Amino acid sequence: MTLAAAVAHAHAQFDSGSFFRTLAQRVACRTESQNSARADALHAYLAEQIAPALATLGFDSSIHPNPVPGAPPLLTAQRLEDPALPTVLFYGHGDVVRGHEGQWAEGRDPWTLTDALTPTGQRWYGRGAADNKAQHSINLAALAAVLAARGGRLGFNAKWLVEMGEETGSPGLAEFCSAERARLAADVLIASDGPRLRADRPTVFLGSRGVANFDLVLNARDGGHHSGNWGGLLRNPGTVLANAIACLVDAKGLIQVQGLRPPPIPAAVRAALADITVGGGPGDPEIDTQWGEPGLTPSERVFGWNALEVLAYGCGNPAQPVNAIPPAARATLQLRFVVGTPAHRLRDLVLAHLQAHGFEGITVSEPVVMAATRLDPDNAWVRLALQSLHDSTGVKPALLPNLGGSLPNDVFADILGLPTVWVPHSYPACSQHAPNEHVLPALMRQGLGMSAALLWAVGEQAAVLPRRA
Repeated sequence: MTLAAAVAHAHAQFDSGSFFRTLAQRVACRTESQNSARADALHAYLAEQIAPALATLGFDSSIHPNPVPGAPPLLTAQRLEDPALPTVLFYGHGDVVRGHEGQWAEGRDPWTLTDALTPTGQRWYGRGAADNKAQHSINLAALAAVLAARGGRLGFNAKWLVEMGEETGSPGLAEFCSAERARLAADVLIASDGPRLRADRPTVFLGSRGVANFDLVLNARDGGHHSGNWGGLLRNPGTVLANAIACLVDAKGLIQVQGLRPPPIPAAVRAALADITVGGGPGDPEIDTQWGEPGLTPSERVFGWNALEVLAYGCGNPAQPVNAIPPAARATLQLRFVVGTPAHRLRDLVLAHLQAHGFEGITVSEPVVMAATRLDPDNAWVRLALQSLHDSTGVKPALLPNLGGSLPNDVFADILGLPTVWVPHSYPACSQHAPNEHVLPALMRQGLGMSAALLWAVGEQAAVLPRRA
């Protein structure tokens, strides 16, 4: 019953090839949630991959229909050792994006986990390997390692929630968690998704920026009109919309709408980000130092501030332009935002700003908002994770108060009221969502060991860890 035994058991799963074989079975499941023909595969992944694995660890599992008609099912499981012990909720998603068959290098099959030596090192290729099958598989294997080392006990209670629709926006997840608060009651969420800051640095993140996409549309008239006969006489919606966008975000990426700018970066967040360097890795683009909010470091801009981006813009026929003033123009914009931004008022704020600057007739769609979350970096669960990862790897972990991207952390933080500690096992250049998705075997072995060490630490410190009221 030692920490070293738990870590050794976790490493043995890698060294024996057991972890590779398990991951290969899961990658072979064609769980494309964006493909309506894969409904049976989504259910089968829970029934044939996750539920049996949890059963061997002493969990009781249930598969639930999604509260949103037509959306994929969800799985919950629990292993209760003692009501006096803290409870950890684990999360994962078994769905993946489309496989992109025929587009992978070297003719690789996305549904076959392939061990390949490349000029940049060893890689395991397969759809879903990085997002999210290897990541939740590591946490399952870490639980097995702690149980083996501690004689069949974890030293804490454990629950799981696995969904199969994350890649389509997690339909029904919020509704399910709202209805099943008692079933999912816990003291902390510990989960794995997304990339580390860098491949060589373990990372902990505590939330995510929110996201809201919205459309701007200007319909000026029916049909185009010859630019020679009518140019200079008719309002061009492409020109008007371009200027409207420029009044929302300027030529250097500075947000001009006061309500879409975040509050000042908290001191604790700024202190955590002082230790973070963004970019510089293989394949990373060069950062534009003059872009975005002035006076902020790159890490503050992406993890501590908001960004308003133009994702798409169109008028006329860009592929085959004609000599006509287009009748309409449209654009899709995206706000990535941190805690404290009134994103629920986004449409009203944008409309008011456009009207104040003389832009009439532009419609603004109501955005679907994924809320921003951020846990206090001084939380006791965070301190435990940072210390455990440092001790087990010998590397100071990167601490991100929130991801620059978005995931459904608001469900856990806001609906279930949990502190959220995410420990990712992928890295920025993993090609997730694209052909050639892969994980690094070295990160898999390290992730197994450090996750087992973290869960061992939870059991060791269970008596003093904070509990929900």
